[in-house]
Order: sequence, then C-alpha cells, then structure tokens
Amino acid sequence: MSKRMICGAFVLVCSVTASAQPRVDLALINGTVITVDAGNSIAQAVAIGGGKVVAVGTTAEIKARAGRGGRVIDLAGKTVIPALISTHGHPGFQRGLTYEASNFTRETVMNDLNRALYFGFSVVQSQGIESGEVMYQIRADQAAGTLGGARLLVAGRGIGAPNAGPGGPTYAGIAYEITTEAEARRAVEELAAKKVDIVKIWVDDRNGRAPRLSPALYRAVIDEGHKRGLRVNAHVFYHVDAVDLVEAGIDGLVHMVRDLEMSDALIAAIVKRGVYVNGNMSSPRRATHVGNPPWLTPADPMLRLLKESVAPEVIARMEAAFGKRDPKAAGGARQRYAILERSLAKLSAAGAKVVLGADTGLEDHLFGLAEHLELQAMADAGMTPAQALVTATSRAAEYLHLADRGSLAPGKRADFLVLDANPLENIVNARKIGRMFINGVEIDRPALRAQIKY
Repeated sequence: MSKRMICGAFVLVCSVTASAQPRVDLALINGTVITVDAGNSIAQAVAIGGGKVVAVGTTAEIKARAGRGGRVIDLAGKTVIPALISTHGHPGFQRGLTYEASNFTRETVMNDLNRALYFGFSVVQSQGIESGEVMYQIRADQAAGTLGGARLLVAGRGIGAPNAGPGGPTYAGIAYEITTEAEARRAVEELAAKKVDIVKIWVDDRNGRAPRLSPALYRAVIDEGHKRGLRVNAHVFYHVDAVDLVEAGIDGLVHMVRDLEMSDALIAAIVKRGVYVNGNMSSPRRATHVGNPPWLTPADPMLRLLKESVAPEVIARMEAAFGKRDPKAAGGARQRYAILERSLAKLSAAGAKVVLGADTGLEDHLFGLAEHLELQAMADAGMTPAQALVTATSRAAEYLHLADRGSLAPGKRADFLVLDANPLENIVNARKIGRMFINGVEIDRPALRAQIKY
C-alpha cells in the first residue's frame, strides 16, 4: 500500500471516529454535578449536545469534549441537578385570592404550570381533578412544541364512590361516581380512549361524608386499567384500605395512611410489590405552625421566590392564617403529623419507592411552593437530602414512565437546574435557582416570571 493510501485510510478512520462522537453544544465546568444516576455519582462538569446529556466527568474531560465549537459556562463552584418533577398536583383552581370551579381555564392552568417551571419543576402530573378538554388540549399543544410551561401529564376524571371524589364544592361533579363493576370498567375504558397518563381513584369515606369505594369496585378499576396498559393509583386514608389495595395490585398510593402509623407488614408488602408512595406531608404540616414558618421569613430563599411570582395579597393571607392559628389546634395537628413522619422514616429505611407528591394546588398550597416544602418535610422526617432529591428526580421519572429524564446521564434529556448552593448540604438550597435549562436550552427566567399573572 502506498504512503498516500495509508495516510488517506488514517484520515478516514479519524473522521469516522470523530463523527461517531455526539456533538457538544454546551459544556458546564468547574462545579458540582449531582447526576442522580444509577450510581449516585458526583462530577465536576457536564457536556450537552442536541438537547441531551453527552457526557459527565471532570472539568478537563468535558473541556476536551467541547472542542472549539461548543459554548462553555464556568459554574464557579455552583451545583447542577436534574430538573425536578412533581407527581401529584391539581392545577387550575386558584386565581389570586379566589379558589373556585370557574377559575378552571387554560389561562389558570398555564399560570400554575409556569410557576412550577419557575420554581424548577419541569413536569407536573395532574391527579384526577380535571374537567372538560382543557388539560388534554394543553398536553397536546406542549407535545407539538407550541406551548411552554412545565410539561403536563393528565389523569382525566378520577373515580370514586358517590360523593367520595375530591372534597369541597369547587370540585363538585368532576369525578366518576361508580356503584357497579360495569360502571368502573366503563370509566376506565373512557379514560383509556383519552390516553390518560395515569388513573386516579378515591377509596376512603372522605371523613364520613361518603361511602368507601368497595374492594370489588376498586379491584375492577385496577384490573381494567392494567388490561389497558394503564397504571392506577389511589387516594387513601385508612390503613386497612391500603393493605388491601396493595394486595389488589395498586401501582401507587398518593398519600400515606393517616389514621395509623404504617405497619411493618404493610411496608414490606409495598416494597415487595414495588408500589410507589407519595409522602404528601407538606399540606398537613401547615396546620402545625403557629406564627410564620421559617420559609415565610427573609432568611429563607422561598420568600424571594414567592415575592417574585405570587400576588402580595396572597402572601399576606398566608401570613395572616399562620398568625391566627390556635396553639391547641396546632398541637393536635403536630401529633397527627408525627404519624406521617414515623411512617415516612420507616418507608425510607425499608427501601420503599417514595416519590415526591405534595397535593399541590390546594388553596394557597401553590405550585413550586408546595413541592419545595415537601422536599424539606421529607428531609426533616429523616431522609437524607440525597434521598429526598431522588424522590423528585430519577424515581419520579420512573414512576411516571418518563425514561428520557430524571437524571444527568448520557442520553437523557438535558433538563437541569444550576443552583447557587449544594442541596446535599441542605435541601433548602434546592430553592436557590440561578439558571434553568430545558432540552439543553436556557429558560429566560425573567421572561417566564412576567408570564405569571397571579
């Protein structure tokens, strides 16, 4: 072979090798990259290309991958984490100081999704308090790339016994009300035709106002859902119901049981069957405070986020509610809340699949606010910050069947936050959001904030 042919072959091999490497559009270096990957690895830098993570590694390794054409951001010691995921929300009902059914419009839902994104949450799973077509239309528009905000996943109309769906007049008439197995299966059939992302059922008696959903009926929902490739999760209150739901094949419990501390046997069954569990602690925790909680004081980054994205009169109402709470009532709430803390600690110690779900969207339990308070509640109950972070990233993505996100591993979507402090040192640092990237593109946070109207 001639010298020219050898050189030509060498150039061809080098060209093929170079072309096989994914391009790098952006490199973030000199920071702490919490990947939340399978090995819980920590890196110094990350390379992004084509909207995906190309590589994670040392600063030297990633700078070499960036080459001449890629943009380089010096993190200067800041921390990168995957964008967060909310698995239990109810968007669309609060508009300023009002909370009512007439607020449920495209504009109000999008306001909630924009606020969620501003607080670092890239995905919101709505959990069954949905009426009409607005949620499906938003989901379709986001899939088509014509609408922003946190990505919306839908459950459509939840299913319960008569008057046992979501509480309060705001939600009247939304849920399917079933009394026969045929009605249960027909409801699931209709939801499947809408291609919902998950099915929601209410099982308990809603504090005595309604009959419980009988085992025969919720087993019919679970069976029909599974036949149609749909996961089913349950709103639950009583321990006895949770035991049977797990036995019946429920995929997720969107609350821990609240009448009793979860038994070792129930937790073992949850772990064995791979049932996902929402702690849902931040909403009941509100009733334990007398006077402003720490997150409503200037020392906490939460107050800044609220002032940037929430109407002043709503913040004032929150402060007033905490200020007038009866200490005796708060003491009782703390006793009930301690049941949840003990159960969560046991679930975590057993290796159960706890995922972040905060019942977001209840009155003044706002998108973004609620989820960050949930992270803190889990850490305060004994989970490490790293464990709490997993609930809102890789495991939340697993629960929602979002295989393309939830960690900063090669091939995953480049959805991530740049934080001004490390959440592994204090989970409150997850609120210190400096920058946010979705699909490798930086979000203009001031412009996003301007879209949040109330």
